[in-house]
Amino acid sequence: MSKPENLVTTPYDPRPFFDEMFMNAYSVRSHYQTVFRQFMSMKAGSLNKRQSATMKRMMEEGITFTLYSPDQAEPLERTIPFDPIPRIIPRDEWLKLEKGLQQRVKALNLFLKDIYHDQNILKDGIIPRKMVLSNCYFRPEMMRLSIPNDVYVTVSGIDLIRDEHGEYFVLEDNLRSPSGFSYLYKSRSIMTHLFPELVFSHSIQDIEHSLNVFLSALRRLSPSGKSDPVIGLLTPGCYNSAYFEHTFLAQQMGIQLVEGHDLVVIDHKVYIRGIKGLRQIDVLYRRIDDDFLDPLAFDPSSMLGVAGIMNAYRAGNINIVNAPGTGVADDKAIYAYVPDMIRYYLNEQPILKNVPTYILSRPEEREHVLKHLDEMVVKETSLSGGYGMLIGPSATEHEIADFRLKILADPDRYIAQPTIQLSRAPVMMDGQMAARHIDLRAFVIAGDNIQVIPGGLTRVALKEGSLVVNSSQGGGCKDTWVTHS
Repeated sequence: MSKPENLVTTPYDPRPFFDEMFMNAYSVRSHYQTVFRQFMSMKAGSLNKRQSATMKRMMEEGITFTLYSPDQAEPLERTIPFDPIPRIIPRDEWLKLEKGLQQRVKALNLFLKDIYHDQNILKDGIIPRKMVLSNCYFRPEMMRLSIPNDVYVTVSGIDLIRDEHGEYFVLEDNLRSPSGFSYLYKSRSIMTHLFPELVFSHSIQDIEHSLNVFLSALRRLSPSGKSDPVIGLLTPGCYNSAYFEHTFLAQQMGIQLVEGHDLVVIDHKVYIRGIKGLRQIDVLYRRIDDDFLDPLAFDPSSMLGVAGIMNAYRAGNINIVNAPGTGVADDKAIYAYVPDMIRYYLNEQPILKNVPTYILSRPEEREHVLKHLDEMVVKETSLSGGYGMLIGPSATEHEIADFRLKILADPDRYIAQPTIQLSRAPVMMDGQMAARHIDLRAFVIAGDNIQVIPGGLTRVALKEGSLVVNSSQGGGCKDTWVTHS
């Protein structure tokens, strides 16, 4: 008999980064032992067939993401690259993350209520008034407007990273319309169907019930008090990069998927047009930005929103989730003050740390950053998805010089952070384990209480050495397991 073709002969050397699976080139972390043994025993041909089946299934189910690039005449629709080696988070490690995320989202909701009402945090000088009131996401239309249950942010996606020592940091707060839900659930579904021996050999916390948690949170926010409110998901349409996710969530939660032209406002109430006539809608989970939400209140050229919906919102006849104006709290300059918000509103020390952040409107911090641009990550405060960034260590001299001019021209527009050596995890590349940098988008739902979906979405920078994990920049994903013990 011929010798079986093993998938892997030796693991890689994880140094100098923190690796999720390997402590060193010859030692596997205890919670990965079973997964490692199972992958080591697989034949390369068998794994290749399963990976091919994964890609086929994703195409058949339409699990895609649209990439937009100035170098391409047409947008590219593709499946999300999926890696079969799961990321495993032990229960005790997760409990700390969960508490830290709950604390953070609670403080962010209190901050939003404060700045749109009494503005005590500004009066007390904790956050510069100009930074908030001149922020492009601050909406004067929201001033003094009562929000059901004071929940401005019902659903958030908080990005977490680990440094070379394995310590967790919050990298970003995504509060407007965070994406990635569908890939979290589909990742688990794919693993269960195509790698059942891996899934069922571990005691993994369930994620399916979290869709019911999300739906319950939306129902609870209905201003009508109906036992069965009408809920809609407002999508920009089929050309949006995350349209698959919009259809998935609407289908799974049993809510209406609508576009702006499906809705009409009459007497400050919002109705869905249908073949049986008009039906009043109580809660709208919107996946479009504030600017496009209402052409009468914001951008008059918008064709995506609903004319008059803000008047219906002010009249208390509909609730919009997440609330307009939440973007001011996920601005990358405001991010630097979240630990101060936690101390101010909750009288607690932050459980999770921020990445050290330089505010470039401060002359001394700007001067330091300009001297060390080749060591820094510079971000445009109002952008997300990996856009508007400079990663100094991998940038060309021309790119650094260009960003220097941008910072000098408008320093308020940028923040900078030291380059964190993101943790890595193994991925399958051509039948071998290879190390790639990862992060974790944790999803937090604020309903009767604040709940965190166990695990979240692990995003992978598939290009060797790259630190950019965003799907919009070509990144992939993994299933993320939180163990019961």
